[in-house]
Amino acid sequence: MNSCLYECQILHQRFTPKAHRFVYRIFMFAIDLDEIAALPKRLALFSNQRRNVYNFCERDFLPTTEIIHQPTPPGPAPAPSAGLKDRVIAHLAAHGIDLAGGRVMLITLPRVFGYQFNPVSFYFCYDQQGRPVASIAEVSNTFKEMKPFVLGPATSATTANAAVFSRRTPKYFYVSPFSDLDVAFDFTLHTPGDKLAIQIDDYAAGERTLTSVLTGSRTSLTNGRLAWFTFKYPFITLRVMALIHWQALQLYLKRVPWFAKSARPEAQRDLYRPHSSIAPPAA
Repeated sequence: MNSCLYECQILHQRFTPKAHRFVYRIFMFAIDLDEIAALPKRLALFSNQRRNVYNFCERDFLPTTEIIHQPTPPGPAPAPSAGLKDRVIAHLAAHGIDLAGGRVMLITLPRVFGYQFNPVSFYFCYDQQGRPVASIAEVSNTFKEMKPFVLGPATSATTANAAVFSRRTPKYFYVSPFSDLDVAFDFTLHTPGDKLAIQIDDYAAGERTLTSVLTGSRTSLTNGRLAWFTFKYPFITLRVMALIHWQALQLYLKRVPWFAKSARPEAQRDLYRPHSSIAPPAA
């Protein structure tokens, strides 16, 4: 099995306008999308599209068959409904990347006791020869909006089967009330192996304002290991959401400037499942 687990540490450090730093530990699944059907047969706590402690629902990820909000430039109508790997292949093809016959590894958290939330999920995509050709960072916010960022081709290669993907791009996405929309994401994603190493920096007017670093160590995806992590990190998706709000409260008490989501709807684009604050429902 290519699928595994990563026990991780996450660091967030804000540099301006006021310093703020915190670190916490989680674990994440690394799921080979070709192994989705086989995993529930091996794991008592994991299911595919069915209630369990861990439930992987394909509709929770990369909703590119839905209508995109304010696409730039205007794109074609959404494709017919397709499986998750098919959506990844089609999305990369729209960016000029051919993944036909390749493999996709998704690093994420599934639904945990029915609750699902990932600040960011990562797709690492390999061709038929196992060479890394692209990655996707799928960023979500607490409003359940989602925006994918494609990275590829690799900016450097360490071996034939390992590479680094990087990209700096305007975000045009409301991630935090303490970060304005005139910010660029700077991604540095190393293909996962025995270690996981991912960094996302925020830049405003050329100055780094925030860094987020995810590091981890690989471990086998077995019944015993998954049971241990369930005990060690209970209700992990709910815990992540609680930590986000706890840190937001601390930033508020530090009087870090706050930006309303509804203040600049025109600057939020190329995202899926828009919140009513920027896309009010039709009367």
